[in-house]
Amino acid sequence: MNVVLLGAPASGKGTQANLLSKKLKLFHFQTGKLSRDLAKRDLRIRKIINSGKLIPEEEMTMYALDHLNKVKPDFSNILFEGFPRFISQYKALENFLKLKGDDIDAVVSLDIDEMEAIKRLSSRRICEKCGEIYNLITDPPKKSGLCSCGGKLVQREDDKPKSIKVRFEYYEDNTKKLIDYLQSNGKLIRINAARPIKVIFDDILKKLKEIK
Repeated sequence: MNVVLLGAPASGKGTQANLLSKKLKLFHFQTGKLSRDLAKRDLRIRKIINSGKLIPEEEMTMYALDHLNKVKPDFSNILFEGFPRFISQYKALENFLKLKGDDIDAVVSLDIDEMEAIKRLSSRRICEKCGEIYNLITDPPKKSGLCSCGGKLVQREDDKPKSIKVRFEYYEDNTKKLIDYLQSNGKLIRINAARPIKVIFDDILKKLKEIK
């Protein structure tokens, strides 16, 4: 089963992707991590990401499919987190998988409003040493400003309110077109992401079972 997980910033994509990939034994394909890895090597990409914008769609499609070809050459049982975001990317991925004898079985959209997104992301901190993620409201560190490993907790540039607003606007302007497109082919599952993690997780599992 190949599943695409979409969601606005702070909708809980990462959390749900981790839970779903473990439960359903799916390979977790993270394009957010791929983008950040690219940014470490490319100043132009780093500036794009830090501003809250997206890597141009055709360029990101190339990076994503090339990376997928390297890390999951059998192209099956994959959970795609945050990719595709555009209709062109969806069609490219769909055609790519069909050439390999597979398909996209479902697309899950985690829905959340902008105010909740800003609230969640403005409170997120990451350890600069080990990469552990905390939330100052829902999952604060035991020692203020410090990770359990002793590393300093910092705020990502793209988690600051100005960048969050840009990221959310990009999502609404671009991914909404993909969501509208997917609703017409019956593969879209819409989930209210402003609920407790387990409730959301159970809801997704239930709806995925219904389409098998």
